[in-house]
Amino acid sequence: MKTRVSPLFLALLGATVLGGVLATVDQPFARTTGIVLIVIGGWAASLCLHEFGHAITAYRGGDLSIPGKGYLTLDPRRYTDPVLSIVLPLLFVIAGGIPLPGGAVWINHHALRTRRVESMVSLAGPLTNLVIGMLITAAVLLVPMPIGLSTGLSYLAFLQVIAFVLNILPVPGLDGYGAIEPWLSRQAREFGEKARPWAPLVLFLLLFAVPFVGQAFFSLAYLVFGVVGGNPVLAMLGQETFRFWQ
Repeated sequence: MKTRVSPLFLALLGATVLGGVLATVDQPFARTTGIVLIVIGGWAASLCLHEFGHAITAYRGGDLSIPGKGYLTLDPRRYTDPVLSIVLPLLFVIAGGIPLPGGAVWINHHALRTRRVESMVSLAGPLTNLVIGMLITAAVLLVPMPIGLSTGLSYLAFLQVIAFVLNILPVPGLDGYGAIEPWLSRQAREFGEKARPWAPLVLFLLLFAVPFVGQAFFSLAYLVFGVVGGNPVLAMLGQETFRFWQ
């Protein structure tokens, strides 16, 4: 299997690295610009890696059509609609909201070998976010770095954890439901298929409109963030700097 990494993905990584460099500068404008680039570039790159996780797992599980669709190039344009896949999730992050799931890869589920493989394909995306979050928090914990860099990376890591917690929920339309769907009865799968278009919208409405639901969600996210070694104070400082206009 030969694939070529998309120049667009490499550009996102480059923007993230540039942000990391600027975040070390002891000057407020440069530091703020660096944190913004870390978060936007890093989050966009992680959306691509999330979908790559789904794709590579499906390919290894039997769907040999994956390379031909360009999913293994990490090109954000390949993951359904670029606006819904990349731009909209970025706008939600910029607005300070819950990071939306990104795009989707079209999997030939009939080609997957077992139900277990189907479950792993669904879990691969959110687990990718969790691993990214763990790697970032480990770097912040183990490597001495300026405060600007540590706060920017911590907020990016927290976004990865939020994405993991959100996507792992067993709600039709999210990856957590996709993991259990192969094991459900035919009637339950039919209901899930009907609920798929609107169930995530109901979830987001509850998260934003019902205080205790949002509080419970973020409490769980902070719990997971702490378990993987994240520093909530650094993450909050990073968020405050990232949202400099507020």
